[in-house]
Amino acid sequence: MITASSPALTPTLTAESCTSLVRDLVAVQSFSRDERAAVTFLTGRMEQLGLLASIDAAGNAIGSRCNGVPNCDIVLLGHIDTVRGDIPVRIENGILHGRGAVDAKGPLAAFALAAAQAHLPPGVRVVVIGAVEEEVATSKGARFAATQYQPAACIIGEPSAVNGVTLGYKGRLLAQVIARCESSHSAGPAPTAAELVTDWWIAARSLAATRSQGHQRVFDQIQSRLREIQSSTDGSLETAVAHIGFRMPLGTTAETFAQELLLLKESAGLEITFSGHEHAHQSGRQDAVARALSHAIRTRGMVPSPKLKTGTSDMNVVAPIWKCPIAAYGAGDSSLDHTPQEHLVLSEFLESVSVLTLAIESLAAELTSVTL
Repeated sequence: MITASSPALTPTLTAESCTSLVRDLVAVQSFSRDERAAVTFLTGRMEQLGLLASIDAAGNAIGSRCNGVPNCDIVLLGHIDTVRGDIPVRIENGILHGRGAVDAKGPLAAFALAAAQAHLPPGVRVVVIGAVEEEVATSKGARFAATQYQPAACIIGEPSAVNGVTLGYKGRLLAQVIARCESSHSAGPAPTAAELVTDWWIAARSLAATRSQGHQRVFDQIQSRLREIQSSTDGSLETAVAHIGFRMPLGTTAETFAQELLLLKESAGLEITFSGHEHAHQSGRQDAVARALSHAIRTRGMVPSPKLKTGTSDMNVVAPIWKCPIAAYGAGDSSLDHTPQEHLVLSEFLESVSVLTLAIESLAAELTSVTL
């Protein structure tokens, strides 16, 4: 189905041109907070696809297309930044290897291609956003976009597998814990700074486990992870710093759990700061976007697979603000996110473009009938 539904507005898309876009986009390095080259590249390619392209004030790549005067937006919100890691970009046996191929330049490239070829009824505008800084806690691109649009529907670009529809993501809380104490002899009774921080981590992990008792699904539990710990001494003062992440389920806010963590007896004397507060979000299976994606997947001969993710995405940022139908979709195996083995099966990528095209058209038709 890699053809243009409106040749007068968009170029004909071929498997080769689609593959070229995702390969070339992956080849442009775009670590978080250093995305400009990739943003510039993508806006140029979106212009070639017939989209009205620009770079917004946050540095996001924007591409849009509308049949007539817009009165209803469908936002396709992907992210263009990646975590660090050098993976040589290459195609071998129909598989694209490279940092960001799965998370999440593959879904973003598919957004641009589907937006270029989807048939749009009068008044419906489709907006592609390649957001910056999704892979860091700032989520600068999504937070800015949340103030610029009020869409009737949104698809988030994240890997879910070509037949998967992600309905929800857990919330997040990040903690930085610092302990300082006078240096002492290793044979003495005084705890080291590293031990003080470690004691807090063990107590925090125990609190998370206690709060998760009775919940069988990981999606309903508080997950904790010691992300990094460092210690040093100058001979007089010992310092230890730990970075800890918590994944929060529905019904538990990051703010509430942070207060519980501060009440731990091990917190005394430590410097504890929290950041990265995000609330969990879950859409229902009858959400308009979930229905449109599931229908498109069935139309392409596959069985839809609804999913809940234990990580976070820009869905956590925009869903509470836009309050519109929302779900995430994108080809790729999310277990490869952030790994040295990150790769994307190109046949699945091409199939995802077809699914997205159908889903956009279905959503546009439904939204138009509702707004008339």
